[in-house]
Amino acid sequence: MAKRFYITTPIYYVNSVPHVGHALTTMVCDATKRWHVMKGEDAFFLTGTDENGLKVMEAAEQAGETPQQFVDRISAIWSDAFDSLNIGYDVFFRTTSARHREASQALFTVLKDNGHIYLDKYEGWYDVSAETFVREADLVDGKSPDGNEVRWVEEENWFFRLSAFEKPLLEKIESGELLLLPEGRRNEVLSFVKQGLRDLCVSRSNPGWGIPVPGDEGKVIYVWFDALINYLAATGWPAAGWEKLWPADVHWMAKEIFTRFHATLWPAMLMGAGLPLPKTVIAHGWFTFNESKMSKSKGNVVSHVDVVKRFEEAGCTHELAVDVLRYCLVKALPYDNDTNFTMSEIERIYNADLANDLGNALNRTLTMAHKFVDGVVPDGACDSAATASVAACKARFEEAMKTHQLNDALDAAVDAARFLNKYVDEKAPWALAKSGDASLAEVVRSILFLLRSAEGMVRPFVPSTADAIAIQLGLTPLSDWKSIGEESSLPAGTKVGQPVPMFPRLEAKVQTGTSAPQSQEKKKVQTEEKKSEFIEFADFMKVELRVARIMEAEPVEGSDKLMKLQVKVGDEKRQILAGIKQKYSAEDLIGRQVVVVANLKPRKMMGHESQGMVLAADDAVGQAILLEPDKEAPEGTSVH
Repeated sequence: MAKRFYITTPIYYVNSVPHVGHALTTMVCDATKRWHVMKGEDAFFLTGTDENGLKVMEAAEQAGETPQQFVDRISAIWSDAFDSLNIGYDVFFRTTSARHREASQALFTVLKDNGHIYLDKYEGWYDVSAETFVREADLVDGKSPDGNEVRWVEEENWFFRLSAFEKPLLEKIESGELLLLPEGRRNEVLSFVKQGLRDLCVSRSNPGWGIPVPGDEGKVIYVWFDALINYLAATGWPAAGWEKLWPADVHWMAKEIFTRFHATLWPAMLMGAGLPLPKTVIAHGWFTFNESKMSKSKGNVVSHVDVVKRFEEAGCTHELAVDVLRYCLVKALPYDNDTNFTMSEIERIYNADLANDLGNALNRTLTMAHKFVDGVVPDGACDSAATASVAACKARFEEAMKTHQLNDALDAAVDAARFLNKYVDEKAPWALAKSGDASLAEVVRSILFLLRSAEGMVRPFVPSTADAIAIQLGLTPLSDWKSIGEESSLPAGTKVGQPVPMFPRLEAKVQTGTSAPQSQEKKKVQTEEKKSEFIEFADFMKVELRVARIMEAEPVEGSDKLMKLQVKVGDEKRQILAGIKQKYSAEDLIGRQVVVVANLKPRKMMGHESQGMVLAADDAVGQAILLEPDKEAPEGTSVH
């Protein structure tokens, strides 16, 4: 029986609703699973909710619900949230399920039979909010280290001999058999274990909610002890066939539940039961907001719903707005350290990577394909520089995934689009077309190949975006990892679609106000000024005219006249709006040299900022005729 690749998030506690920090952990697991499927592997992805514990029962009472009603309602919020983010989990596991109850009681019994669980009296402090026991020495001003209220508990309970596994744990970690990532957090675990492990109380008096201790119905299994067992319970253990999934290949989580629970207690429980250890346990840092940990109690949570809504309002479809969130989560992944994650940072990533890099590559590639090769993929070989670039990006991607650094893998994927944009600038297909250069077809095929390869590599992270690119290329989705970088993935003769912008650039917010109506006297002065036939030479010299190259063009939605142009003026790139839509299509404009007023004060038009003016004359019916140099001139050249 072939083992499946098994990846898990932690199961999320039902004391609050999800935010982008939870979405991050789930997203990296989803992307990892999608990549393994692209490689032809049979992958299985678990997420879910942790629904036991005293805190849940008390929260239900405050909500006026039974504990089951409460967890059913909250758990549905979590699963609905993940569904809305296009998360392709295989099972949404709940610790109130019969399967989990059976596995938890079975593992408790095995550990007890093996001599690792014993009965003793517990006296000490308990943090209900964190569902954890706290030593007297660890109290801070009478509270837990997390700042939560604690309660004194005196009761007979069951204990797990965690202390017995100190040496075996060190051996497993130091040998690499239990791989803990990243390296810094692995070292934290080693230090924690070497300080000495204490036996852990693994039961509580039964409050009427939780999993009863087998043979001792007056007690329930400690919530953290039973929660960890979900990963094993989902495999069907102890029933036959559990080995098809277990051991887990990767456990993903945030750092706060790594050292004490997933990297020490959980592997000790498995060793005590004679079961295999997970292969890799990895913990990312936190998303912070103004350097403070993002949490509901602090009121600094960034909602995934708000992020998606922001980009829908910016002009993205719902599916692509979801992909914006997915992309930004992985891009900002706090692999080693924490990341300050705000809406302004999300918008910065969006403009730089999705609008400028990927969106730019799509728009200009398809536009040039229609302009220079009639919208049909040319025959022949690709430029070796293009194929080498894809091979290098793909190798970097695979290397990053070995240590689960998905942010680096994503960067490698988008680098195919970044190379495309540089390649276009260097090869200047508009110049090749003008001179009749025979290499034009190879250049166009190469940029289409780069776009096709980028579509495949970004697919695990932004599947809807990848599908949209494939549709515009006129091809089926590139979902076979081996095919990325193969020229056969881009069949000659394919008719590509017209470019459909996916990620409109976000304009910088400007202060707006209400201006007073102009007085009649002021209007009169302006009218008299317009009638003047001459200006001083010094006034004319204030106008800075320069040659620019149109790199991108797209119609402004809602306008009959405006085209939004991205132009290159020397080493600078600018956005200029021009009223030429009725005369020129986007394909007609890409690569064309024009003359622009380079020192015109920027202004807003139809919600977009224009950073200059394109010079044009009027034809007999008043439509624009663009002014351009008689011969090619370097971009940025002064016009005088």
